[in-house]
Order: sequence, then structure tokens, then C-alpha cells
Amino acid sequence: MAESRSRILIADDHEANVELLEAYLAGLDCDVDIATDGQETLEKVASFKPDLILLDVMMPKRSGFEVCEQIKKNPETRGIMILMVTALNQLGDIERAVSAGTDDFLSKPVNKVELIKRIENMLKLRHVTDELERLRRYIQQVDRDRDPNA
Repeated sequence: MAESRSRILIADDHEANVELLEAYLAGLDCDVDIATDGQETLEKVASFKPDLILLDVMMPKRSGFEVCEQIKKNPETRGIMILMVTALNQLGDIERAVSAGTDDFLSKPVNKVELIKRIENMLKLRHVTDELERLRRYIQQVDRDRDPNA
């Protein structure tokens, strides 16, 4: 089965940040979509079904912390990788991001090489995790087929 293209959602309310991140992602083989506030981010998660979200913390309607918590609490979306990209860099902000469920944290201004490497690693992890889940379900089905009374 051919691997489908990775899907990355950029969630940031500042157009200049979005344009910079889009330019950085241009060399990656992926589909990119944009959300400009926390509520739109949650809507795009449902419609775009991203593998990874580059999530700003300070956004209108819902903060990145709230968005992250909601995504990670939902069994349908908790596997989405979240990289918080933010100007906040105090220890308390990092702790809050971790407790919200972020998979990684990157401070602005963003270094292109660091961003791309983290994205590549996070997408690899996402795809391996997805494959392990498919194999787990397959094994369970094979076990059920062998022993219908189980």
C-alpha cells in the first residue's frame, strides 16, 4: 500500500508567521492547511485530518493550550502530533504546554533547520504509530476469526 502524503495544519493568527511557516514547509512532500484561531483549528482537525499541527499558543477564540487539551482528550484525534510554536518561552509556559499534551515545543523565532527536522521526526513517529495500530487491529481480527468464542 502506498503511503499517503502527510498533512500539516498551521494554526496561527498572524499572517506573517503563517507565510514563513508555509515557506519553510515548501520543500516537504506534504499537504498544508491553515487555521487562524483556536475554534477554526478544531474544525480543520475534523475536516482536514492532519497528521501534525504547528500550533501557536496565543490565538483568538481558544488558546493553543485549550486546543491541544481538546485534541489529546479525544480518542479520535489524540494521535495527531502537536508541535507548539510560540513566542512564550518561560518555564511555566513550557510546563503548561506539556500538561496540555503537546508532543514538542519550539520557541519563536523559529530556526528552519530545527523546525524541518522536528517535523520529519514527528511525522515518522506518527506513521510508525499508525502502522502499529493497524497491525494490532489485524492481529485481533485474526485471533477472533480463529476462535469465534473468544
